[in-house]
Amino acid sequence: MVTLQQKISQAKTKLLLEYPYFGTLASKIELLQNDDIEAFKSDGKSIEYRAEYLQELSVEELEFILANGAMHTSLAHQNRKNKRSGWLWQMATDLAINDMLVQNGLSLPQRAQYRKRFSGMYAEEIYAQLQDDILRADEDLEYEAQDADDVEPNDTPKDSQEQDLQEEILAEQLFAQEALSLLIKEVKNGDEPKSIERFFSFTPLGKIDWREELRSAIDRYLQDQFVLIPPSKKLLYEGIYLPSSISETFRLVIAVDSSGSVDETLLNTFLGEVNLLMEVVQNYEIDLLVCDDKIQQHASFLSGETLTCKIVGGGGTNFVPVFEYIQTELIDTQLLLYFTDLDGKFPKERPNYEVKWISSKEKEIPFGEILILQD
Repeated sequence: MVTLQQKISQAKTKLLLEYPYFGTLASKIELLQNDDIEAFKSDGKSIEYRAEYLQELSVEELEFILANGAMHTSLAHQNRKNKRSGWLWQMATDLAINDMLVQNGLSLPQRAQYRKRFSGMYAEEIYAQLQDDILRADEDLEYEAQDADDVEPNDTPKDSQEQDLQEEILAEQLFAQEALSLLIKEVKNGDEPKSIERFFSFTPLGKIDWREELRSAIDRYLQDQFVLIPPSKKLLYEGIYLPSSISETFRLVIAVDSSGSVDETLLNTFLGEVNLLMEVVQNYEIDLLVCDDKIQQHASFLSGETLTCKIVGGGGTNFVPVFEYIQTELIDTQLLLYFTDLDGKFPKERPNYEVKWISSKEKEIPFGEILILQD
């Protein structure tokens, strides 16, 4: 007789072969037995399951459950949740994910949440309809869960709860970043899952939207230093969730390659996007470094000032001076955005902060991530 663990192993292998994207992500998820639940649940961190329930399923249905858990974990739901009701947001995302998995041909198991009426919809749209359903069911109901977590009372000290929440958000973001990097490779090969664009931002040509990725990169570091609630309302209509108040200055370092081969039109587009994002931050400092084979200029921009750049240089391209300068002069750097054509000498060692290479082309790099800048 095949044991449950053998069955799960078979499902993981089959999912990896038939749906490489889901299978790769599912291989990283922890499965926890919990016989106090009816079937299974994915909470963005792990998959909990009732052993008796899984034992009754086929290997194909187990594939569906693994893919469901992979998607929940990869979407940074706690971050996207904002101030929505916890349990209702979880249901909305589950319905959106399951609809996408059905469209990709996976076998829907019994008791998995699925409604045809929500086919093709985003989780945010499903959430709004579910909320309306609740209100219509009881017109006297005051739905106050919009600002609540919908959880059992917690006796843990508030500071500890906040720390746990931040750790949870960070873990989700790291997994989400890994999932997005994997998806970029799938898109390039033309192997991305059907309807995946509901969960990640794409342009019509199938490229990852660099503006959305830039926003996400900056937003992650804002969360380390800024108060997120209440959010700024300036860009909420565009789906940008940034803080309205802060606890200290946010420092962003931007380096510009001035070797002579930089596309100034794209550079101005990039700087304009950064200016737009910084409008919602009340207290920030941007250190702008201009470099060809040596540092040509260092300018600092504070809140309310317009970020501009004058190209000074024209020599060869060497990225090393920027990293050396940061190491000695800007030691608290967390995020570096480097605008370049990528034709230059890279440092031998990976820095201890995140690097985003902003470029109009792709090229093999020793560390960091490339954002392909296109208009």
